[in-house]
Amino acid sequence: LEPPSGTRDFYPDDYRLQTWLFDKFHAAARASGFELFDAPVLERQELYKRKAGEEITSQMYGFVDGDGEEVTLRPEMTPTLARMALGRAHSQILPLKWYSIPQCWRYEAIQRGRKREHYQWNVDIIGCRSVSAEVELLSTAVFFFKSVGITNADVKIKVNSRKVMGDVLAAAGVPTESFAPVCVILDKLDKIGAEAVEEQLLEVAKLPADVSKRVLAVLACPNLDALRTLAKDSGVSDGEGMKDLESVFELANAYGFGDWLKFDASLVRGLAYYTGVVFEAFDVRGELRAIMGGGRYDRLLSLYGAMTEVPACGFGFGDCVIVELLKERGQLPHLPRNVDVVVAPFSADMQGPAMTVAAGLRAGGARVDLMLEAKKKAGAAFDYANRVGAEYIAFVAPNEFSQGKVRFKDLRVEDEDRKQVDLNLNELDRALDALGENRRLAKGLSSSMSALSLDASDTATLYGGVVRATLA
Repeated sequence: LEPPSGTRDFYPDDYRLQTWLFDKFHAAARASGFELFDAPVLERQELYKRKAGEEITSQMYGFVDGDGEEVTLRPEMTPTLARMALGRAHSQILPLKWYSIPQCWRYEAIQRGRKREHYQWNVDIIGCRSVSAEVELLSTAVFFFKSVGITNADVKIKVNSRKVMGDVLAAAGVPTESFAPVCVILDKLDKIGAEAVEEQLLEVAKLPADVSKRVLAVLACPNLDALRTLAKDSGVSDGEGMKDLESVFELANAYGFGDWLKFDASLVRGLAYYTGVVFEAFDVRGELRAIMGGGRYDRLLSLYGAMTEVPACGFGFGDCVIVELLKERGQLPHLPRNVDVVVAPFSADMQGPAMTVAAGLRAGGARVDLMLEAKKKAGAAFDYANRVGAEYIAFVAPNEFSQGKVRFKDLRVEDEDRKQVDLNLNELDRALDALGENRRLAKGLSSSMSALSLDASDTATLYGGVVRATLA
């Protein structure tokens, strides 16, 4: 049976990759001082319906619960962040620097890098008006890219300003009440092309033909200087929005990642709540959809009860597209299953003693896979240990156990004469240290024996001394 359309099963090998990716998300956020938070996957539909003018409300997995309340699997995390920030508004120290990795659900078309459920790394700053906040967010994203082996030859980050575009498009003839729906259309430019965008501006947004052409001309501005010139020619002053936009590039250069950024006048972001600088990461080859996107949303918290405008900005970074990019660039890590020790009972009678050994090893921090049934042949136990990626196998047999010992075999030392070590039962909590030191010494001996030309008896005496010294 397959999972529901647009969703995923995570088998252990898939989950190892997800864990690795999430560890990178956590590390990048913590490196910039962000704190982790989370919330229920179930939210009230009202939270999203307050954000008028967005298609997200038609994509919700919503239903009426047993209490008659309209709820939904969360389609995004930002409204939840706003709810939680306001819930303890009087006790928070601003700016808040929070991040999360929620699972989000949207009923939408399935395509490469987009599913109906996905995990999204959200990083947000609440309570800072300066564009230093946007730059800190961008720095965090770049830190992550570098940590997984992605360079600015693979990814660029488009940057623009909704504030500037609002002024320029108003001067071009776009009514204020039409700006948000027009942005939803403009956000499709890369997907459907200029001709289809112009058609929707005419038919959906009901803009006059001359206004639609002026809008497309604005989107074609190749750089900040061209946008500034067009704005002045349209009677738009060189105000705060333009200064903020320029500051982003200046501060990014000071931070050392300016070469990751690219001005793009066509970037507006489709979500209605953006109010200032917006940005979006894309793969340079143009083979994938947006990798990450975000911006400033100063008015969002007012929708949820804030008495005054609260400055805020953030980004969302999905788990699907970045994995596709890492595959394309050959940067996916090799993440085999591995354990430290497989504990193999000699017979069914030795199952209890094997559990004693497993417990002792785990007490010392070892990752232990206890064989739940004794194998009839030792070769089968070795085969199992190799398949699960074990470093060592511990055979729990009557003779050694009665003497208070356990016999270990090192699966990474090739020399048969040197891979076997007996350890005392009362030293199992230090077994990894002893086995690791023995491996290092054994490998060192392996390379030096040929040079010393020691005979077999000398080798055995010296090797035995190494093991005893290690355990002393």
